[in-house]
Amino acid sequence: MPDFSFEDKYSDEVVGIDEAGRGPWAGPVVAGAVVFHNRNESAWLLQELNDSKKLSAKKREKLYAMLLEEQAKGNISIGIGEACAQEIDSLNILQATFLAMKRAYQNLDKQPKFALIDGNRTPKDFPCHTQTIIKGDALSMSVAAASIVAKVYRDKLMQNLATKYPYYGFEKNAGYGTKLHMAGLEKHGICSEHRISYKPIQKYL
Repeated sequence: MPDFSFEDKYSDEVVGIDEAGRGPWAGPVVAGAVVFHNRNESAWLLQELNDSKKLSAKKREKLYAMLLEEQAKGNISIGIGEACAQEIDSLNILQATFLAMKRAYQNLDKQPKFALIDGNRTPKDFPCHTQTIIKGDALSMSVAAASIVAKVYRDKLMQNLATKYPYYGFEKNAGYGTKLHMAGLEKHGICSEHRISYKPIQKYL
């Protein structure tokens, strides 16, 4: 379970950063950035925060709502950044992920001097000092919170896109390559949200 061990190594505030949506065939990649200003947050929230992949959708949404409540109280800050399908195609998914992370950091109301980033790749030219943590979303409280923010925000975004592009099941698959998604591609071709640099999409061009 995550805790504040990594955050406590720094004398100043630290932001945790994680992404969602590197694997899907459609939609943006989204990054979340979360700063805990104090330890006055809900005890249940701190107890239940974890890697978003280990949580049910219902629990993720409840934790996301609580994170927004804590932000409204001034206990935490949240930043969200996106890189669209066209940016993914022009930059590649790794560089687009780094761009989304940078945007999430810049969208915080105040930017800390240190960032904990999930994974093992350090974004080039990041605006502050960074430390990468493999499986950081299961180890650091800030990164775990960022993983939930990124995942829930992106899922909601894909649900909204499903009303505009109803053929692919985005509301169910979030852009991943499911049978329903492939059936939509076979019948209707691609839409502007598809990542045309991805091999599975190229056969539908």
